[in-house]
Amino acid sequence: MVISFSLTLLFGVILFFLIRGGTIKWGPAIVAILFGFTLASTGAAEPIEDFLNSVTDSVNEVDESITDTDLGQ
Repeated sequence: MVISFSLTLLFGVILFFLIRGGTIKWGPAIVAILFGFTLASTGAAEPIEDFLNSVTDSVNEVDESITDTDLGQ
């Protein structure tokens, strides 16, 4: 799934800059990462994935409608 990788990359970059900027320290960052891994193996993973899929579908629909409008269709 392409969007999962993109979100993972985005969150990783944000986490990197939060650590580098001193907004978040290494300890809490590691706890957040471990929490994400454990959350992914629970029953909450599917509803979260469904929510993210619906958000990305909505964004794609908005993008398509804007593109269609720009092309005069």
